[in-house]
Amino acid sequence: MTRGRFLAASVAGFSSLSAAILASSLTSTSFASSSSPKSTAVVVLGPLPNDKNDSGVRGLVTFTQSKSGSSSQPVIVKASLSGLKPGKHGFHIHSLGDLSKGCASAGGHFNPIGSPHGGPSDSFDKRHVGDLGNVTADENGNVDVTFEDSLLTLQGELSIIGRSVVVHADEDDLGQGGHPDSLTTGHAGSRIACGVIGRGEDITA
Repeated sequence: MTRGRFLAASVAGFSSLSAAILASSLTSTSFASSSSPKSTAVVVLGPLPNDKNDSGVRGLVTFTQSKSGSSSQPVIVKASLSGLKPGKHGFHIHSLGDLSKGCASAGGHFNPIGSPHGGPSDSFDKRHVGDLGNVTADENGNVDVTFEDSLLTLQGELSIIGRSVVVHADEDDLGQGGHPDSLTTGHAGSRIACGVIGRGEDITA
């Protein structure tokens, strides 16, 4: 059975539009040349107007995706963060861009097909689209990491633009920890930094 047919069978009962778009994003493995036009998105992590408990975490997260092949292309994520305690921190895309009540109003993990929580290397039916695993802060509390994710997209109905990036206080157990919230949040603790994903300028590089 092809991946596209398996996806269609696995998401029965969910939005047919969301399933079709996600299936489309998984059926192509071609990569565009480095000179193709690219979509970008940007998140600035910093103090929020209504947040009286500023964690001191600051940073910039960028997302880049080739426009060649539409949403089938992986997204390159680059995160540069500071002010964290050393060690691993859950790093997720949350469903809403509403930060009117601080990070608490950003909604849950972006999960358009109702999968359990997992890790970024898990298959689409065993992770949320927003499950990006952990970022690791060095001894100075800094993160500088770049990675790819094949489920994220900056285009179409399932675009992450307008949603939020949330950094958590603790390590994400990737759904394997056996805690009551392992299969929903990864037992990653409180939300200590967040920002809305804004559309960036298209580039050719």
